[in-house]
Amino acid sequence: MRRKLAAGNWKMNGTGDDLAMLKDLAGAHSDPGCEILICPPAPLIHRAATTLQGSAITIGGQDCHPRTTGAHTGDTSAAMLVDAGARYVITGHSERRADHGEQDADVRTKTTTALEAGLQVIVCLGESLAQREAGNTLDVIGAQLSASVPDGVTGKTVVIAYEPIWAIGTGKVPTLAQIGEVHDFIRARLKDRFGAQNGQSFRLLYGGSVKPGNAAEIFAVPNVDGALVGGASLGVADFSPIIAALLGAS
Repeated sequence: MRRKLAAGNWKMNGTGDDLAMLKDLAGAHSDPGCEILICPPAPLIHRAATTLQGSAITIGGQDCHPRTTGAHTGDTSAAMLVDAGARYVITGHSERRADHGEQDADVRTKTTTALEAGLQVIVCLGESLAQREAGNTLDVIGAQLSASVPDGVTGKTVVIAYEPIWAIGTGKVPTLAQIGEVHDFIRARLKDRFGAQNGQSFRLLYGGSVKPGNAAEIFAVPNVDGALVGGASLGVADFSPIIAALLGAS
């Protein structure tokens, strides 16, 4: 049985004053029945982990450098994330791919480095609106999956997040049939590549304008094991109902 995962990506939002929200979230979900993850900006990771010590909520990073050490001013290594209290890291988010020119090979290297440091990794995949409208969604997702995910990984250490670029922060959401088609496709590809049992063990998250009002119907789609949530994870009032909807789908 795959354990459901509600992951919140704060992106470039939040300061120390916002960490009080984490205490409220932890209090609301002291025995959640699913895994809850918050990925704050790097400067907040240690304080967030300290705030949540002893709670059911895990902390992760939003990115890491592909190398372990070196002259890379402004970057954060996977080992630094672990040292700060992170247990997860996100790689391949569309905003990293777009804003920093990251390619599938970069995502694959980062994922390998993060795994070697002991982190669990959420690898993001997603198509643009132009690719969707051209009917190329599955080709794009298949290529990203093949090139971004290292060989030999397992569902214990890697999570796959499908985030259609055109739905992130736009309020637009694919139809349930479209979400199901992509998630079923990813599941089949994982089984083909990693074997039936291991391929079945990977958790598949959906991300892209997940809100309290649409979470339950999204989580009812087969092969949707949770969500990677952006803006709605910044406050308890929005994120807590999404967690509750995920529990209802368990």
